[in-house]
Amino acid sequence: MSAPKPDAAPPEGKNSIQVIERMMKLLDVLAQHADPVPLKQLALETGLHPSTAHRILGAMTGTGFVERSEAGVYRLGIRLLELGSLVKSRISLRETAMPFMLKLHAATGESVNLGVRAGDEIVYVERTSSGRASVRVVHIVGARAPLHTTATGKLFLAEDGAERIRDYARRTGLPASTPASITTLPALEKELDRVRRHDVGFDLDEVEAGVRCIAAGIRDDSGELIAGLSLLTPSDRFNPDWAPLVRETADEISRALGFSAPRTR
Repeated sequence: MSAPKPDAAPPEGKNSIQVIERMMKLLDVLAQHADPVPLKQLALETGLHPSTAHRILGAMTGTGFVERSEAGVYRLGIRLLELGSLVKSRISLRETAMPFMLKLHAATGESVNLGVRAGDEIVYVERTSSGRASVRVVHIVGARAPLHTTATGKLFLAEDGAERIRDYARRTGLPASTPASITTLPALEKELDRVRRHDVGFDLDEVEAGVRCIAAGIRDDSGELIAGLSLLTPSDRFNPDWAPLVRETADEISRALGFSAPRTR
């Protein structure tokens, strides 16, 4: 006598998953349109039967995920905005960045810093320590350094307009930390042009002699520059070829924070 066949999964489970998939299709299509969309067009673009699309949209309207106007057109609902704001408020820059910082640290064996702007200075808020020979640097958590001498600071200055850069130079006087520090406005402007072209900043013995940095910017979901990721090395181990890796890692953190780079043609 043959063994009984196992019971098939209940159709309700399969149907539930199918409904969720259809809901996501509808939400994705609505997200692609700036203006409200009629039912017929939603059905066409999702491949759903109009009656099926209407039934699912009705359920989502009742929960606030979709809104339906008197004209019978649909758009994304306020509930999605509420959930999005909640998710954004719970995203921590430091917690989000740390796994990527550790990956960069593992790939290079060098220290990785996370810095944010505080007025005319960069404040270091997180760091992975190098497992190699220690280097005495000011780049420790809570330490500060002038914008114009740091790789991360140059990223923020490069975002400023010409007048704000001149104001910074007048306000601070561009003090030197080492003989390699930039101390004149023309030299700073030339350096910031280089930062904009390559999308990375460098500190070549400018904060402390014998220490160099490569930094790339981290952006939030609005596209605002909110931090810089920097790879710190002794000058004798400095490798400018690490710049693309630093930039890619910063881009990964930006995407994890919700940033979506504009598509290039």
